Amino acid sequence: MTTAFVFPGQGSQSVGMLADVAAEFSQVGETFTEASEALGYDLWAAVASGETLNQTAVTQPAMLAAGLAMYRILKAEGKADNLAFMAGHSLGEYTALTAAGVFVPQDAFALVRARGEFMQSAVPEGVGAMAAILGLTDNQVRDCCAQAAENEVVSAVNYNSPGQVVIAGNKAAVERAMDLCKQAGAKRTLPLPVSVPSHCALMKPAAEQLAQMLTGIAVSPASIGVVNNVAVRVETDADAIKNALVQQLYSPVRWVETVQWLKSQGVTRIVEVGPGKVLAGLIKRIDGDIENFAVADLKTLRDYCAQSA
Repeated sequence: MTTAFVFPGQGSQSVGMLADVAAEFSQVGETFTEASEALGYDLWAAVASGETLNQTAVTQPAMLAAGLAMYRILKAEGKADNLAFMAGHSLGEYTALTAAGVFVPQDAFALVRARGEFMQSAVPEGVGAMAAILGLTDNQVRDCCAQAAENEVVSAVNYNSPGQVVIAGNKAAVERAMDLCKQAGAKRTLPLPVSVPSHCALMKPAAEQLAQMLTGIAVSPASIGVVNNVAVRVETDADAIKNALVQQLYSPVRWVETVQWLKSQGVTRIVEVGPGKVLAGLIKRIDGDIENFAVADLKTLRDYCAQSA
């Protein structure tokens, strides 16, 4: 059994996430303490109360801490030995890189908080939007976006599974694209409850700020190959890893191709590590032959450890 671990991104957070795991495994508290020291506030308290959890600059370090804590537990339990690859969806790529030892956690927490702040400041709230388009081909969605743009930005930004594409851009252009997608036969068009239009050209100012910050961040060789979102490739050069993260901010997440690439490398089992079960659901739709698990809470953690004994 050749295994890859994948880490979820924004949208999988929930109030009180990992509380049941924290009661039994010290790695959760230790990881969130590490994060809190890097951030200068109590991140675990923010997750527990939920008041600020959906603010991009809080969500990003919270999801990084949650995914990293779960990875550390699996590693301590002997369930992360002989991993073939890792990957992450958008923000999850930072979790994968940190788990692989590319970034030291302190740098990673500061980096993703700043990434959230850069993204929020690049597009004022209410100016951008995102929407999920269900039931069209990738080309149909791209064509609808091209017709809807009218000198504004709207593009396909997450290729999540066959027939599920997320679009992002200026709010009015996204709404025009949704209407055109409906006319083209989309089963559903769903506005997403986000404050930032991720992975589209509106994020280029944020990418410039991120690039500047990354120049001061140390990068170490990865202990496990991390497949990036932008090129669906494992980079080993420090500058190439950083460049891929910069481009990721304004480029599509090629998730379907990522899962297909992992399979082409002999991966037969993919484990989603961290809150939620979004990626496990997508993987099932992309390729039902790949065995997949979501290790998201105490029950699924115990189940996975028992099944992979």
